[in-house]
Amino acid sequence: MNNITAGFGADLATVSLYRPVPIKELSDSARSLPKRLFDIACSCIGLVFLAPLLIAISIVIKLTGPGPVLFKQLRTGLGGKAFVIYKFRTMSTLENGSRVVQACRGDSRITRVGSFLRRSSLDELPQLWNVLIGDMSIVGPRPHAVAHDHYYGALLPDYRDRFRAKPGITGLAQCNGARGPTETLDKMSRRIRLDLVYIERWSLAMEARILVKTVSIIVTGDACAF
Repeated sequence: MNNITAGFGADLATVSLYRPVPIKELSDSARSLPKRLFDIACSCIGLVFLAPLLIAISIVIKLTGPGPVLFKQLRTGLGGKAFVIYKFRTMSTLENGSRVVQACRGDSRITRVGSFLRRSSLDELPQLWNVLIGDMSIVGPRPHAVAHDHYYGALLPDYRDRFRAKPGITGLAQCNGARGPTETLDKMSRRIRLDLVYIERWSLAMEARILVKTVSIIVTGDACAF
C-alpha cells in the first residue's frame, strides 16, 4: 500500500460528508450510566491531582518557544458530531482545516519538548477536560482530525461505524499496536477493525482490561508514539 498521508484533505470539498448516526445505532457503551459516572470521577480526580503537572508542562512549553500552550482541533465525536479537542502543543504548526498533514517519526514540526510529551503520552492530559464535559470518554475509539475522517470515510465503508461510540483518550486499538501514524490504508483499516471490536463487544470488564493495559504501556514504554 502506498503512503497516503501527505495529501489529507486536499480534495475535501469532493468527499462525501457523514450522515449523523441515529440514536438507535449507538453502542451500549454510549448509553452506559456506570461508564459515564466513571468518566466523570476519573476526569475530576485527574484534573485535581495532576494540576501541578499540568501547570509545570504549560510553563515549560511557554518558556521553550513561541505559540500557545494548548493545541485545539476539530474532531468527530459521538454520532458524527464535531467537537474541539484539547492537547498540549507538541508541534510548531497548528493545523486545523481541510488539509491536515499527519505527524510522523522524525517530523521537523515536532518540538523537543513535544517529542517527550508524545513519547510519554503527557500531551493527551488536557483531554481530561473533554471527558469531564462529555465530548470524550476515558476509553473509546481515538478521534481523528475531521479532514482525516472525510478522507478515510471515503475509502473505508465501515469507518463511519466508529462514531457509534464516544471517542476516548485510549482504546482497544492503542493497546494492540495500532497507535501512532497511519501512513498506509492497511494501518488505518486495522485500527478501525479494533475500534469496531470494542464497539460490538463492549463491557465494563473490557473497559477495565483496556485501562490496565494502557497503564502498563505507559509505564513500560511499549508501543510508544513518537
